[in-house]
Amino acid sequence: MTDVVEVVSPERVSHQVSLWRLLLRDKVATLAALVLAFIALVAVFGPMLVGDEARQQNLLNANAEPFNLSEGWLNFLGTDALGRSVLARLIVASRTTLSVAVPAVLLSLVIGSLIGMWAGYHRGWRETVVMRVADIILSFPSLLMAVVVLYIFSPSSANLVLVLAITRIPIYLRTARAESAELQSRLFVDAARTFGTKPPAIIFRHVLPIILPTLLTVATLDFCFVMLSESSLSFLGIGIQPPSVSWGLMVSQGRTYLQTAWWLSFFPGLAIVVTTVSATILASWARLATDPAQRWRLALPRGKRRVPKEVK
Repeated sequence: MTDVVEVVSPERVSHQVSLWRLLLRDKVATLAALVLAFIALVAVFGPMLVGDEARQQNLLNANAEPFNLSEGWLNFLGTDALGRSVLARLIVASRTTLSVAVPAVLLSLVIGSLIGMWAGYHRGWRETVVMRVADIILSFPSLLMAVVVLYIFSPSSANLVLVLAITRIPIYLRTARAESAELQSRLFVDAARTFGTKPPAIIFRHVLPIILPTLLTVATLDFCFVMLSESSLSFLGIGIQPPSVSWGLMVSQGRTYLQTAWWLSFFPGLAIVVTTVSATILASWARLATDPAQRWRLALPRGKRRVPKEVK
């Protein structure tokens, strides 16, 4: 007997199955979303719960080993060279790390997408000028540019967000330009122009909704890169500065104790890895879930997601 593959129309799936249901069907993506939601909640509410525990020093309990509840739950992940709780510092550092990565991604996403859609829709000299500016920015390694700028100016959180956003703008600019340049010749855009719709209205009503899923997927992946860049800059000593603390700064401060107190760098490094891997998994799922042409695949059981070529 031959197996019969059930074919579900994309329109039917897009109307009947919500994104939440599609997410719950994928256990790996659901786990990644829960991890990111937990990290976000910790970053928002965690520092208010731990209070000043992240700054409390106890030299008599310096470099205490982890997984020991005799000194209290805040010292479950050990203490650093000054006797400060590693867990409390991880919680406080999560807000600092996300407060740099999220604004940098949002700023580069908005600016790059708007300029890219404008250039791709109008084409001509606008597209040429915008693309040459993007090529100039991309000709410098983003991390090297951040190092030079932060070395010249003071390494503050605001400067860190600004320089990371500038280095990531060309990514969204080139993506939005390519998508809008292809869409501006479509029939529905020609029809909108025929009825006298202004270019800004066409861009926001017809072009943006189509390319938004792609831009959000790129932004999710770029969040990982920006967070790693912030961690790298803090590790080099030109990112977040004490008394503020970030995951990258914690890794940097603990590297001199790797042989005697491995947990000082291990746990913040683990937090970085878990966050980036979860964001990458969720971005891969979101790319399919927000694409009308591919979304129906997520609604099928795992054993039936392969469809014969003639059906595709």
